[in-house]
Amino acid sequence: MHSQMGLAHFWSQGDLITHTTALILGLLSVGSWSVILTKLMTAWRASRSQERALAAFWSANSLPEALEALRRDDASGVFAGLALTGAHAAQAHQQNAARGIGAGVNASEFVTRAMRSHMVNTQARIERGLTFLASVGSTAPFIGLFGTVWGIYHALVGLSGATQVVLDKVAGPVGEALIMTAAGLFVAIPAVLAYNAFTRSNRLVAVQLDGFAHDLHAYLTTGVRVGGNAHLVDIGAVRAKQAV
Repeated sequence: MHSQMGLAHFWSQGDLITHTTALILGLLSVGSWSVILTKLMTAWRASRSQERALAAFWSANSLPEALEALRRDDASGVFAGLALTGAHAAQAHQQNAARGIGAGVNASEFVTRAMRSHMVNTQARIERGLTFLASVGSTAPFIGLFGTVWGIYHALVGLSGATQVVLDKVAGPVGEALIMTAAGLFVAIPAVLAYNAFTRSNRLVAVQLDGFAHDLHAYLTTGVRVGGNAHLVDIGAVRAKQAV
């Protein structure tokens, strides 16, 4: 009797709806683990390179060297992209101001707009996949429960014509149907835990990016270096060299 119970027996006795429900749970599991592993690898690479990249940026001797160092060492590209955006915005404003274009917008406001737009896009990029994990975590248990209910119903319908029903004939199909509930939880729990962990990690990245944005904005607009421990040349001198 025990040899007839198990996943293989449950699959062989299931119908189209049972098979479809199991396949949906399988696809959700594969998709969620793909997102989890991809984001784990990205977060691991970013955590290893972030401190080194920012230190290289603030210890550079000039703005072009700082941008190149940050672009080289920032594995995630989050801080490098912001720095490049801010530097390009400051340079564009200087060139336009020299031609008398955009005189009503000062450099600080122009750089702030460009950096803020980039930060919004970056935030959306690093949060990619979290909606899927949240959806899997909230729906997978109910999909598994539906599979269990349908499996029990299907088992009872199969026993409805029996003249004598013993406990083994009921316990086997019902127990196998409960596997769907366990499968739903198996899919949902990792997705929920990963969603919470990545949400916290993204929040920390957003805070760090915001702090770097303030320091970078101060440097690009005033030439005053706020972040880091080393010396960066005055940005006015860099701009003068670039204008020559």
